[in-house]
Amino acid sequence: MKLRIHDNSIRLRLNRTEVARLAETGRVKDELRFGSGAAFAYSLESSAGCLNPHAVFSEGSLRVIVPEAQARHWATSEEVGMEAQHAQPAILIEKDFQCAHRDEHDPEAFPNPLLN
Repeated sequence: MKLRIHDNSIRLRLNRTEVARLAETGRVKDELRFGSGAAFAYSLESSAGCLNPHAVFSEGSLRVIVPEAQARHWATSEEVGMEAQHAQPAILIEKDFQCAHRDEHDPEAFPNPLLN
């Protein structure tokens, strides 16, 4: 899962395996480890009790939480993204497409519609 933080917004990009894991388990997590042993954890979670996508930061961990039905629909459809532009911070969650401008091939990335 790729995390981008810019201004007051968070963007997560998930590959096919991560999208499938979100659909199956309701959670995808990763962490950034530092040489000192410290880590910054981040996750995308679905919750039946969640009404709107939102982010929570606590004890060095960032959790992005989305409604379970919305996450399930997104994971099993052709929809590219989910967003909450009025959340604080704003949230954008996207399926990660294969890169169109590099000679890299990521077998876990979604096929890029611009390359067909």
